[in-house]
Amino acid sequence: MAEPASTITSYHAHIYWSSPAERERALAVREGIAVRFVVQLGTIHDRNVGPHPRSMYQVAFTPDVFPGLVPWLLLNRQELSVLIHPNTGRARDDHLLHAAWLGAPLRLNADTLPNSLEDGGGVSPVVPNTNPGSNGG
Repeated sequence: MAEPASTITSYHAHIYWSSPAERERALAVREGIAVRFVVQLGTIHDRNVGPHPRSMYQVAFTPDVFPGLVPWLLLNRQELSVLIHPNTGRARDDHLLHAAWLGAPLRLNADTLPNSLEDGGGVSPVVPNTNPGSNGG
């Protein structure tokens, strides 16, 4: 049976880097996101965190932001790997089965991902912490 898209409460994009030069590009992408989109920018992690095999930061966003942000990332990700996944309350499926990659896909550490809400797979609501200066341009 098909799962309705309404089960998606939000999305995450994870932008990865593995060198100082890539980190600089990732931070430029982050700034571009911050001035264009109403999103929640997560902590900059200069180490592997959870299932993520490289340094990264997370961008949390609501479904209404998807049609502007994802095309912008397609064109402006600066050759970085980006994981985009929905949040349905099933973290393992969201990261491994329902995800899309921009750039080279990376192998996630699935052992750290809970299977369901009961296992800790819930997601906090998106609370935007950006003040865009333009409208998605």
